Amino acid sequence: MDDIISLCKRRGFIYQGSEIYGGLAGTWDYGPLGVALKRNVINAWWKFFVESRDDMYGVDAAILMNPKTWVASGHTATFTDPLVECKECKGRFRADKVNTEGNCPVCGKKAWGEIRQFNMMFTTHVGPVDDESSVAYLRPETAQGIFTNYRNVIDSCYPDLPFGIAQVGKAFRNEISPRDFVFRSREFEQMEIEYFVDPKTWEENFAKLLNDIQEFLSQMGLKKDMIHDLEVPENDRAHYSKRTIDIEFDFPIGRGELLGLAYRTDFDLKNIARESGKNMEYRPKDGSTPFVPHVIEPSFGVERLIMAILTTAYTDDEIDGEKRSYLKLPEHLAPVKYLVSPLLKNKPELVKRAQEVHDKLKSRGESVMWDDSGNIGKRYRKADEIGTPHAIVVDFATLEDDTVTVRDRDTTEQVRVKIDELVK
Repeated sequence: MDDIISLCKRRGFIYQGSEIYGGLAGTWDYGPLGVALKRNVINAWWKFFVESRDDMYGVDAAILMNPKTWVASGHTATFTDPLVECKECKGRFRADKVNTEGNCPVCGKKAWGEIRQFNMMFTTHVGPVDDESSVAYLRPETAQGIFTNYRNVIDSCYPDLPFGIAQVGKAFRNEISPRDFVFRSREFEQMEIEYFVDPKTWEENFAKLLNDIQEFLSQMGLKKDMIHDLEVPENDRAHYSKRTIDIEFDFPIGRGELLGLAYRTDFDLKNIARESGKNMEYRPKDGSTPFVPHVIEPSFGVERLIMAILTTAYTDDEIDGEKRSYLKLPEHLAPVKYLVSPLLKNKPELVKRAQEVHDKLKSRGESVMWDDSGNIGKRYRKADEIGTPHAIVVDFATLEDDTVTVRDRDTTEQVRVKIDELVK
């Protein structure tokens, strides 16, 4: 994990949030390469689960929502963690994550206070007056933005059942003890679907979505032997769930939850109907009796998925007796797809031709990096380290036959390719 964190900071993937001021625990900033990787992951998810299907609809709901949202969902009353404080060092911990019969993991003293429940929603105020009537919350999940738009999507699109509504967006949880790099943070991004089904068909649709998830994770480059489906027992499931599978991954920090698939029944829509007074029934197009659909929810955390991708991609090998560390990223996720270099930067004719190749690839919409610093071996190492699949070098032969050297990141093999074939 330390090697991955070091690479992320050194090469511009992920920085500590507000680092220049000493940081803010549980927050992370994405640098130039991190932004590109994150965008590629989100775009791949959206293409797989939304654009390639006829039964999915996208929304982008507001982060600030009417406080009744969180009353109906149960967050106001139940979205809590047990908090315990060490009276000696004032450290605060989740009581279910430390041994309160033992000593404090920070100061080594046994001076625990009482365990109390701590609501994890961030509170803010809407409008100019700072009082109870202006209280609002930063959303702790994106799911409720989907549920509150269910009626709008029904009325404007009138989809066939089953259908899903998808959303990608920020969520906020005031974690007591954020930890393990981006695994558990206070501000994060979710990719979620609420899939509305006839309750008689929930099992077959649950199985289909589970298969889809497994296929998507494969496309992310994750190894099957590092992915584990955990059937969550009834006493550990959320109160609204009739079945939940936690899909876990072997992170460097240990096995942990990567994403979840939950059968939420009609819990959310019935609560919204009760709180809002609005009808949440679906009217079948065949004229049969209206009913409130049940819901199956695949919920992905973007940061955890990126952490899993980096874990899988991080590779050490040896080239010509020299140790090499590189990211073996799937090509469609790599933040930079091509490195373009002139063999020598002090030869104007090579630089000019290399710049032409660079510009043609760029105009085609490819992610391209220019590098003419140091020797060619060092340029290869830098490109490998950030996961660039292809390194293109313009040399003197290029000036004669319009071919370039293209080096493969994983095998380090080099082939000559015609420029016209490369940039067509």
